[in-house]
Amino acid sequence: MARVFVYGTLKKGQPNYKHMINTAKGLAKFQGRGRTVEKYPLVIAGKYNIPYMLNIPGTGHHVAGEIYSVDEQMLQFLDEFEGCPDMYQRTLMRIQVVEWEGKGGAGEARAAADGVLECFVYSTATYPPEWVRLPYYDSYDSSGKHGLSYVLRESR
Repeated sequence: MARVFVYGTLKKGQPNYKHMINTAKGLAKFQGRGRTVEKYPLVIAGKYNIPYMLNIPGTGHHVAGEIYSVDEQMLQFLDEFEGCPDMYQRTLMRIQVVEWEGKGGAGEARAAADGVLECFVYSTATYPPEWVRLPYYDSYDSSGKHGLSYVLRESR
């Protein structure tokens, strides 16, 4: 099992959460909530209002999201879904645990008690330079007051 931190449309209550609970795509078990230890710019960009975490450590906000344990099948699905490695790149990041529900081995419990876990995160280093000038968010909600609702793939 791998640990994945999601901050955008795959979170509970967001437009693509359905994929996280679709066992035909693999297993994803919600473990808790967290935020990035380092600051990153989270922007909403493009004509489909897609959330992107730009891989610029030290700039932006501590981005909030959810931590999941996923099996290899789900990880492969997420790589494909996120357009990895072209649109997003899957990298390890340090995530501060804010709320923990996970049950696992002693190592996992110890890491959570420590407060910091290493998780795979889909961020991007391949973005148009003008995205750096977009507003930065610390948390994503498709129906947030930014007014930039995500456009589902099937509606594009």
